[in-house]
Amino acid sequence: MVAHVTTVAFIGIEARPVDVQVQIASGLPAFAVVGLPDKAVAESRERVRAALGAIGLALPPKRIIVNLAPADLPKEGSHYDLPIAVGLLMAMNVIPEDAIAEYVVLGELGLDGAIQAVPGVLPAAMAAMGLSKGLICPAASGPEAAWAGDISIVAAPSLIALANHFKGTQVLSRPLARPAEAPASGGLDLRDIKGQESAKRALEVAAAGGHNLLMIGPPGSGKSMLAARLPGILPALEPREALEVSMIQSLAGTLPGGRISLNRPFRNPHHSASMAALVGGGARARPGEVSLAHRGVLFLDELPEFSRQALDSLRQPLESGAAVVARAEAHITYPARVQLVAAMNPCRCGHLGDAALACARAPKCAGEYQARLSGPLLDRIDLHVDVPPVSAADLTLPPPAEGSAEVAARVEAARDLQRKRYAGTLASCNAEADGELLMEIASPDPQGRDLLQVAVEKLKLTARGYHRMLRVARTLADLEQCETVRRSHVAEALAYRRLIFTA
Repeated sequence: MVAHVTTVAFIGIEARPVDVQVQIASGLPAFAVVGLPDKAVAESRERVRAALGAIGLALPPKRIIVNLAPADLPKEGSHYDLPIAVGLLMAMNVIPEDAIAEYVVLGELGLDGAIQAVPGVLPAAMAAMGLSKGLICPAASGPEAAWAGDISIVAAPSLIALANHFKGTQVLSRPLARPAEAPASGGLDLRDIKGQESAKRALEVAAAGGHNLLMIGPPGSGKSMLAARLPGILPALEPREALEVSMIQSLAGTLPGGRISLNRPFRNPHHSASMAALVGGGARARPGEVSLAHRGVLFLDELPEFSRQALDSLRQPLESGAAVVARAEAHITYPARVQLVAAMNPCRCGHLGDAALACARAPKCAGEYQARLSGPLLDRIDLHVDVPPVSAADLTLPPPAEGSAEVAARVEAARDLQRKRYAGTLASCNAEADGELLMEIASPDPQGRDLLQVAVEKLKLTARGYHRMLRVARTLADLEQCETVRRSHVAEALAYRRLIFTA
C-alpha cells in the first residue's frame, strides 16, 4: 500500500502542492527519501524515527521509501517532517487514510515528538483553501493559519496529540486568529524635529502619493530622524495589502506570534548589505529587504556607501514592483512594491557647503562621491530635497505646533481621493499610475502645460522623469483637494527634480 499526504513546496510566495508518497515494502531494512530533497529534508529520516520512538512506535524492519512528487521540483526546508511522519502512521494503520485526504500537512518534528513551528504557514493555508482542503500545522502556527479564512485547521502540539485527534480520543479545537496589534511607535513624532520645514513638506508629499524620496544634507541635519517618522504619517494597510505583507513575513519567519499588523513595514538595512540581501537570493532564494518592505518603506541611509552592484540591482524592482531571482531550475518572483527613502551626505566629509568644515578636496570630492549613484537609479526617485544644517535659532525654539497626527490627517485625505480614483485599476496610489491613466488624471491646466514644456527642455528630463514629475504634481493637487493639476503644482513638483547637487 502507498499512503498519500499532501504538503507544499514554496516557490517565492507561491505554495505548490507536493504529494508525499510513503510505501512500506518487503526487503532489507532501509529508509530512503527521494524527489530532489535538500539536506534538511534528507535529515528528516532521523527526526521522524526519533519522534515515532518517543510516542512508543517503532518503524518496521522493512524497506521504507518516501517519494516527494513531482520529483523534478526541488524540496527545501524542515516542514516535510510532519507529512512524512503522518504518511508512515497511515501506512502502519495508526491513522485512517481517509481522515488525512482532505488536509495539507506541514510541520517540523522534535526528537521528543513535539511539532515545532515552521515558516510559510500562512501561504500554505492560502494554498490549502485554493485546493478546497484543510490544514494540519504546528500549534504555535495555528493563529497565523487562521487568518487564511474559513478552512478546517488542526493545530497539534505533538505527534501523539495529532494521532489521538484522528483516532477520536482527543479533540483539538480550531485556533483563533490573534487580533492585529499596532507595534509601539516609540514616541516618534514630527514635533521632535525643529526646523527643516521644506524636508517635512517633502516627507508629507512622499507619504501622500507613495513617492520615492532622496534627502541630501550634512551629518546631523536630521535625515534619519525624518525617515524614521515616515511610518507615523502613512495610512494603515488595507486588508488585502496586510495579507500580502504577512505572507512574505511568514515565509521569512518574521511574523511575530502569528499576528497580522496593519502597519506598513519599515526596513533599514546596513550599507554593507549585499545584492542578495537587498533583492533576494542565496542558496535557498529567500526574500530580500526590498520584498520584506513590500507595501512599506525601504530606508537606505548613507546611500553612496552601498555597493554599486547592490544599488543597481534595485532598479528593476523599483520600476516593476517585483524582485525576480533567477536560478538555473526556476525564476522566483517576490512582490516588491516599496517606497524608497534614501539619505546621503553631499560629499564624503559631508560638509560641502561649509568652508570651515569641508575637506581640502572639496568640491572635487563631491563629484566623485555622487558618481557612485547611477543616473538611472536617481531617475527612479521622485523627490530630491536638500536638508541643510539646523541653526542654533531653530534649536532654541519651542516644539512645532503641528505634529505627525495633523500631517497624517492630510495624507489620509489625499489617499482617500486616490482610493476612489483608482478603484477597479491595478494602481493604488499616484506613484503607481502609468500610461493613459496617468495622462488622464495628471494632465495640467494650460498654464501648467506651458511651464512643463519649458522645464522638460531646460532640465533635459527623460520620459521616466517626466512621468514621475506628473505623478508628484497630481499628489500636490490631492493634498489641496484640487481636482485640476495647476501651474503651482507643476512648479513645486519641478523643484523636487534636482538631480545634481553642488556647494
